[in-house]
Amino acid sequence: MRALITGANRGIGLELANAYRDAGHEVLATARNADEYLSLDVTDPASFQTLSDELGDLPIDLLICNAGVFLDRGHTIGNGYSPDLWAQTFAVNVTGVYLTVEALISNVKAANGKIVIISSQMASQTKAPGGSYIYRASKAASLSFGRNLSADLKPEGIAVGIYHPGWVTTDMGGQGADIDVNEAVAGLVQRFDELTLETTGCFRTYSGEDHPY
Repeated sequence: MRALITGANRGIGLELANAYRDAGHEVLATARNADEYLSLDVTDPASFQTLSDELGDLPIDLLICNAGVFLDRGHTIGNGYSPDLWAQTFAVNVTGVYLTVEALISNVKAANGKIVIISSQMASQTKAPGGSYIYRASKAASLSFGRNLSADLKPEGIAVGIYHPGWVTTDMGGQGADIDVNEAVAGLVQRFDELTLETTGCFRTYSGEDHPY
C-alpha cells in the first residue's frame, strides 16, 4: 500500500507515517519547509502544482488529509478572533483539505483508493460547549466537505471517511489531553482499514464509535 499524509512532520501525522512504515507500507509524507519531506504548503496552490508534477500518475491507495492548525485557543469575544486568524485557519483546515483532494484525486482514482480527513469532535453541532469559534467552524466546514465529497465519489468507487482522533497529547492537543498519540494512531489505522463504500461519509472516533454531527 502507498499512503500520502499531509502535515506529517509532527504530532499525529508523524506517528501515522511511522506506523505505516513500520507495517511495511510506502509513505509519502509532506510538510512545509522540511527538507526530509515532500514539500507542501496546503495554503499555496502553486505548491500543489509542484507536488502534482513530482508525483505524476503515481497511484495513491490512502490519502490522509491531516495538516491543520488551531490558532484561537483561549480567545474570547472582544479579546481575539481576529479576521486574520479566521482567514489563516480556514486556509489550512478547509481550503487546504479541498486543494489536497483536488490535486491528488487522479492519483487516488488510479489506485481505487480511499480518502480520509482528520477532523475533530469540535466539528460537532450536537456537542457545542462554546469557545474556539474559529477552529470549531473550520472543522465543521471540513466535515461538511468530506460528507459531500463522499456522495460525489461513491459512484466512482472511492470511499471517504472523517475521523476524530481523540484529544491527544501533542503540540496542538496540549499536555492535559486524554490519550497519547500512539493510542490515537493505533485506533485511526484500524478505522482507515475498515473504511469501505458501505461506510463512506462516516464521522467516527479513533475508537470506532459514530460521532454525533
